[in-house]
Amino acid sequence: RPRGARSALPSLSIGLDSCVIPLRHGGLSLVQTTDFFYPLVEDPYMMGRIACANVLSDLYAMGITECDNMLMLLSVSQSMSEKEREKVTPLMIKGFRDAAEEGGTAVTGGQTVINPWIIIGGVATVVCQQNEFIMPDSAVVGDVLVLTKPLGTQVAANAHQWLDNPEKWNKIKMVVSREEVELAYQEAMFNMATLNRTAAGLMHTFNAHAATDITGFGILGHAQNLAKQQKNEVSFVIHNLPIIAKMAAISKASGRFGLLQGTSAETSGGLLICLPREQAARFCSEIKSSKYGEGHQAWIVGIVEKGNRTARIIDKPRVIEVLPRGAAPAAAAAPENSNAAEPSL
Repeated sequence: RPRGARSALPSLSIGLDSCVIPLRHGGLSLVQTTDFFYPLVEDPYMMGRIACANVLSDLYAMGITECDNMLMLLSVSQSMSEKEREKVTPLMIKGFRDAAEEGGTAVTGGQTVINPWIIIGGVATVVCQQNEFIMPDSAVVGDVLVLTKPLGTQVAANAHQWLDNPEKWNKIKMVVSREEVELAYQEAMFNMATLNRTAAGLMHTFNAHAATDITGFGILGHAQNLAKQQKNEVSFVIHNLPIIAKMAAISKASGRFGLLQGTSAETSGGLLICLPREQAARFCSEIKSSKYGEGHQAWIVGIVEKGNRTARIIDKPRVIEVLPRGAAPAAAAAPENSNAAEPSL
């Protein structure tokens, strides 16, 4: 077979969520991704689930719903006692394995080390045909941007830590109650542990043109990365920010995070998907269907317009306060800037 035969298949290297490598064999591509991070929640089992969901999310951002193999990367802290290690490590591993199983794959190996810090992550690998993935480069003018998880996970995790830090709690206690922080933290943990697999499958149903997942660079950073990849001369404009209730107020009061500017880091965030205008509302409705289980959500957050492959958030975005499960309806304040212009869809 001539060496050039592989070049007809699409490929993707450093710069976005996964690498896509055309293989030597019959129209197949290797798609692979890796990710790891430090603990951000107190529950070791949930930390394992979140880590695995975060690794798989890079495949889901390409519309891939299957994973052929998962490796786990685990670092156990040398500052933990033997008893702590024996308690925490199996729970993290179980959480990671359970999330992998939910994603239809299994952990077959990996690497464990002792280190100053706890680290958990993995490597996800799949071999697919071209119709199984959606290259993140085909947005067109008039497309609509949809987001599948609310923002504010980092704010919620930090605010929860501040409950025990009087100096930091004093900065935010005027805008939020302890109960609201606890509910937001539980909601963030639930969302981070939720797989983006359902959204990945629906990308095919509703003819998505491009997508990425929202993680460490915040919604604006990832929107900008996605915009740079586009074949057409387009730009993304974000009008709406769905945020876990009260996290926008905490971000403002603390003077940190940049949540309303779109720069606040997220962990295992939702997919940001470019969908044809006529499909976006149907996507948002379908993903909430009970047949996909509890907890899937989606919001129209912006539009694709003619431009020079950049992304921006309008000056006064509409904040959609997303109530945590278990919160009473009155717990959410009226959305900030609720009179701000809706995207003209």
